[in-house]
Amino acid sequence: MTKLLIFVGRAAGTFGALLGVASVSARAMGIFHVGGLQMGTLLLGSIAAMVLGTLAYAAAMAERHNN
Repeated sequence: MTKLLIFVGRAAGTFGALLGVASVSARAMGIFHVGGLQMGTLLLGSIAAMVLGTLAYAAAMAERHNN
């Protein structure tokens, strides 16, 4: 279970960071919509993905401590 949580944490964190960089870069270039979504929505999605990654890592640490 710990390995799964670490994998989910890394995948979600990486996806969130890449989505955040893409949304900030697009917004800086003056693009306000991509695929029907506003840049704020994409940035919010990136924040949510990074929070998921953080919570998965915290759960993995809690699992290690209990064993």
